[in-house]
Amino acid sequence: VSAEYLGPLLDPSSGTKQQHITKSLASLTDIQEDGLSLITRSLGLSLPLRDPFLKDRASRTISLPVRGHTFPRQSRGYDTSPLTRRKSYDRTYRPTDSYTPPSSPPLRTRNDRNVFSRLTSNQTQGSALDKSDDSDSSLSEVLRGVINPIGGVKGGRTAPLQCVSVAEGHSKPVLCVDATYELLFTGSKDRTCKMWNLVTGQEIATLKGHPNNVVSAKYCPSSGLVFSVSTSYIKVWDIRDSAKCIRTLTSSGQVISGDACAGTTTRTITFAQGECQINQISLNPSGSVLYAAAGNIVRMFDLNRMQATGKLSGHIGPVMCLTVGQSLLGKDQVITGSKDHYVKVFDVAEGTLGNIGPAHNFEPPHYDGIECLAVQGDVLFSGSRDNGIKKWELEQQELTQQIPNAHKDWVCALAHVPGRPMLLSACRGGMLKVWNVENFTPIGEVRGHDSPINAICTNSRQIFTASSDCRVKLWSYVPGLTPCLPRRVLAIKGRAISLP
Repeated sequence: VSAEYLGPLLDPSSGTKQQHITKSLASLTDIQEDGLSLITRSLGLSLPLRDPFLKDRASRTISLPVRGHTFPRQSRGYDTSPLTRRKSYDRTYRPTDSYTPPSSPPLRTRNDRNVFSRLTSNQTQGSALDKSDDSDSSLSEVLRGVINPIGGVKGGRTAPLQCVSVAEGHSKPVLCVDATYELLFTGSKDRTCKMWNLVTGQEIATLKGHPNNVVSAKYCPSSGLVFSVSTSYIKVWDIRDSAKCIRTLTSSGQVISGDACAGTTTRTITFAQGECQINQISLNPSGSVLYAAAGNIVRMFDLNRMQATGKLSGHIGPVMCLTVGQSLLGKDQVITGSKDHYVKVFDVAEGTLGNIGPAHNFEPPHYDGIECLAVQGDVLFSGSRDNGIKKWELEQQELTQQIPNAHKDWVCALAHVPGRPMLLSACRGGMLKVWNVENFTPIGEVRGHDSPINAICTNSRQIFTASSDCRVKLWSYVPGLTPCLPRRVLAIKGRAISLP
């Protein structure tokens, strides 16, 4: 929790745009309580937090680091150098059975390992549960989020992006994000999904009661429904009715009236029989069908009748990401990326029932699991844990370009710059890169966050990045900045070309 929670709100001049917000959304602000008064009561403080000095002291009190998973403190000798102490530490320290050191990211492509045995073991738990956190924060029940503007700070000389605002309010890493022109939706490890007003910069509501991390969230403007994913459940919220959970969908295709997770008070890491982890959801362009990546399949739900209609199958590993568009024949074109390294395309006609197989399987596959997808027109981009990005042509169904080492870590998110032929990519190292879509050459890069970037989304004017630093940054495109290009890029048909 940073000091911005206790700081001033957005410039009041932005309030002139409030007339664009519907009355139903404005009424939701009535259910919120004053975050400042709750903080002082919960912490037993009687400080006048409007004073900057006392405000800073209070924020530092809240932000004490959590102990645990650290190396044991070594005694210092007055006559030893840091190098001597380090060598002594390496000789004497041995991990015990009760301590498991954190794993390091792979330094090279893991094509020499039997990844398929890893895929078929424990398929019910995807990467969403790998990020689970058994601890809960009581502060998340008190603090109210706010979007703070940032003035005069550009993202960097080598990237045409400028961070304009930061949304803070989650107490744990933010895993997913979705946005419209006026609304922002975020899901977090703190087991909540927050709804924000982009015009006023205020949090509108917090959707609670999830059994574990909220790994995916989507908003359907045509119906006014919000969908949030946690473990094997998809909670359906009607934000027109005081943000009430009206249905609960499951990975096995069940549709339960009301909130099936209402009795969940502590973090849950187990699944009911026949259920599995849902990693991501996506809506078709009309908002009538919801597609959910559940284990090795994609479950389909008819939202008009609120019932499961079928499934998409063909992957041999958990489906980690998916995107839905419309084909030239008017069918739903569902593109999926899996831990089995493959990208598949499914054509789903309206009213189709039962089991549907892939229409195409893209070759060659990535060297590791697919983490993200992005489509613009007839061009598809896929990002992987192998640190690479591939560019595919959907109509010709072939690979046109690839950059094997687009990032130094997992490529976790892809999106397009609004209104421009540019691709955004983000990695587990916190870097944000911009690419030219036509020739797939880099335009620039910037360190977006000091922690992993877990998701990117865009609306018609801004870019949103969700990070493990518990924040969501809002970016604007700023053309004209000097690009920073690498010396070599792997181009069409695998040929390496030199850049000037």
